[in-house]
Amino acid sequence: MTPGRGHEALRRGRWSEAGAEYFLTCCTEERGTGLDALPVTGDIFGVAEKLTDQGAWRLRTAVVMPDHVHLLFVLGETADLASAVRLFKGRLAPTLRMAGLKWQRGYFDHRLRAGEDRLPVFRYVFLNPYRAALVRLDERWPGYFCATEDWVWFKELTDEGGPFPEWLDRK
Repeated sequence: MTPGRGHEALRRGRWSEAGAEYFLTCCTEERGTGLDALPVTGDIFGVAEKLTDQGAWRLRTAVVMPDHVHLLFVLGETADLASAVRLFKGRLAPTLRMAGLKWQRGYFDHRLRAGEDRLPVFRYVFLNPYRAALVRLDERWPGYFCATEDWVWFKELTDEGGPFPEWLDRK
C-alpha cells in the first residue's frame, strides 16, 4: 500500500466538531447489495434514531441504497465523528452479517462549512434512488428519511413530495 493513499488519505484533515454538520457515506464491502431490504433498512434507521436519542448526532436526512447509505447529520456532544460512525456501523454489523453483508472499511465524510448551501446535499440524498432508476418518479423510496423540521421546507421545493423530471438526467 502506498503511504498517504486509500483510507489514510480519507482520514487526513478529518475534523470532528460538535454542532458541525456532516455528509457521510458508508458502503458495503465489495459493493454487496441488500441494504435496501426492508428489515435491514428498518434497522439502519432504528440505529440512526437511537444515536440521535443518545446525543451522538441529530439526523437531518438519509437514504439507504442497495450498497451504500448517505446521511446528513449534526454531530452531537456525546461522541466525536469517528466514534459516532463506529457506533453506527458496529451496531449494524449483526444485521448486515445476517444479510450476508459487511461494511467496507472506512467511510467518506464531508463537513459542511457555515456558509455552505445545504440544499444540494438534501437534493442529492433525495434523488439518489431516482437517479439509480430504483423507483419511478411517482413513487416514494422506502429507504428515504427527512427529519420533520427539514421536510417542512424541503417538501415545498419538490413536486408534491417527488422529484421534478428536470432534476433527473434520464433519457
